Amino acid sequence: MGNKHSKRDASIIPPFLSEPWRTINWGDKQSALQNMKNYKPHDEGQQLRILLHGPAGAGKSSFINSVQSLLHGRMYTLALADNIFHGSFTRKYTTYKIQKESPQSFYPFVFSDIMGLDSNKGVKVEDINLALKGHMKDGYRFKPESPLSEGDQFYNKYPTANDKVHVLACVINANTMSQMTDLTIEKIRNVRLEASHLGIPQVAILTRIDEACPEIKQDLKNVYRSKFLKEKMEQFSAEVGIPMNCIFPVKNYHEEINLNNDVDSLLLSTLTNIINFGEDCINFKKSQSEC
Repeated sequence: MGNKHSKRDASIIPPFLSEPWRTINWGDKQSALQNMKNYKPHDEGQQLRILLHGPAGAGKSSFINSVQSLLHGRMYTLALADNIFHGSFTRKYTTYKIQKESPQSFYPFVFSDIMGLDSNKGVKVEDINLALKGHMKDGYRFKPESPLSEGDQFYNKYPTANDKVHVLACVINANTMSQMTDLTIEKIRNVRLEASHLGIPQVAILTRIDEACPEIKQDLKNVYRSKFLKEKMEQFSAEVGIPMNCIFPVKNYHEEINLNNDVDSLLLSTLTNIINFGEDCINFKKSQSEC
């Protein structure tokens, strides 16, 4: 991605904008959380599927854990994550349901996690495209050398509306964004083109923003006042085509043992927007008789 992503020179770039360029309600976590708990799709039995993809080590599994921690009110680590980077830790296509108050009750949205798409050793674009269409069954073990074939036992020949993806979320590590290869960027673009062809909305989730920006590490509420982070988001938007209003910076839980209201508020804002996009997708496809 070249020198345009090089480290900032603090003597040249003032760290703060005078006013935040995007606002969220930092002080109303409980109201937003209750709205999330009350969310129901219009159709009974409809399940909103969110597919996470992106480079290995970007924080896909950690984002799932952070959302589950937020909704459970305690730390939750069902999605296995690895703190030592040596390629993608996720090897199987895995769908995560989030349990509500009772063991038989679940939120009407799920997260699907896949292998990282780095270079030649990552997940095949063809596999992501099959997952978008609902053709991939849970438990499929990714093979970097070849995509899922129609004769495989994990190929879903007749996907239902719930098997298909309603939101595609590209997860990117803001601290290592400059290290992405051209091949990885090309994969992201190709997946985005297929999702657009299928009418699936796309978002980007920027993780580890506290590591990328000292002002955010000092106070998470500086997230939308940081010139550095805004520039990172604008560069990523220009390279892959995802609009700025579909890019959401978050801080995942990875070293904390207790929940933090500011972390939760940022996660809630992101999750709320993702679900709204997914609901719009479901309603549009229903009106077009595609779901």
